[in-house]
Amino acid sequence: MLYSFVKIIARLALPIYCRDIAINKKELLKHKGPLLLAVNHPNSFLDAIILCTLFNGTVYSLARGDAFKNKLAAKILMLFKMFPVYRVSEGVENMEENYKTFDLCKEIFKQNGIVLIFSEGRCINEWHLRPLKKGTARLAISSWEAGIDLKVLPVAINYSSFKKFGKNIKLFFGDIITKDDINYKDTHGNAIRQFNDTLKAQLDKYVFEIDSNDKAALQQRFYVKQPLLKRVLLFIPALPGLLVHAPFFYFVKWLGDTLVKEDGHDDSKMIGFLFVLYPLFLLILSVVAFLFTGSWLSFLLILVLPFAAWSYVQLKKQLD
Repeated sequence: MLYSFVKIIARLALPIYCRDIAINKKELLKHKGPLLLAVNHPNSFLDAIILCTLFNGTVYSLARGDAFKNKLAAKILMLFKMFPVYRVSEGVENMEENYKTFDLCKEIFKQNGIVLIFSEGRCINEWHLRPLKKGTARLAISSWEAGIDLKVLPVAINYSSFKKFGKNIKLFFGDIITKDDINYKDTHGNAIRQFNDTLKAQLDKYVFEIDSNDKAALQQRFYVKQPLLKRVLLFIPALPGLLVHAPFFYFVKWLGDTLVKEDGHDDSKMIGFLFVLYPLFLLILSVVAFLFTGSWLSFLLILVLPFAAWSYVQLKKQLD
């Protein structure tokens, strides 16, 4: 129930944080399981939020194991349909836990569910596909060996920025990989190698390869032309959108940078704090307006201000 509620809120909030999300095969968002989403991982928690929000069905996500060290944090993450996957760097003694997670995934697949896994194994803010780890292949192959008719969907996410809100996103789905595409009964090493080669070939088509200093390439890949009429109509609501939200936004950014020191997770920090604080911000402004005016219409600010914020996001500078 909590997952469904948060998903509704995220669907309403995502257009404010992301200016444009272009998707090449939107019909796949309605795809049912058993389905494994094999995704690149350029932008931490936001990668999972976008896919979990856009897909019609419930999406279970595999996250790095060290996030589950705290028992309270582990319970919260599991409420959001997240399970741990450990890397060798997180302790060889934890590797056995991965088998438990994979068993949970296979039970989800048997119920025609959807699981998301980040095939690169780690998050790096860059326009580049890193070498694929073995986890995706192992989960897919073990599922096929268990008689599950699993389909693997390659997913590539590309961002115009890793730090600024109002980003443009290019989301690409590759061709579905089935057990007929892989000789999964070959030796374990050969089967994994063949699977990763097949997955990499798909992701290579859609993960952008751009040097961070190549502004022209970023412009070519991500710039979205705005119609003149749209810009004219949104100019007036965009002004209060900027004036009201700018102080709040910079406060949230400062709070995130102060409380969470980890680099490379700017969007994750902003999304997390905004999800908690923005509804409170809207409520406080509405109450203050009500106290000054005595009119219940003041609470329309809860609807008007997000629209003003969205208007500003549509018009703000797209690229640095």
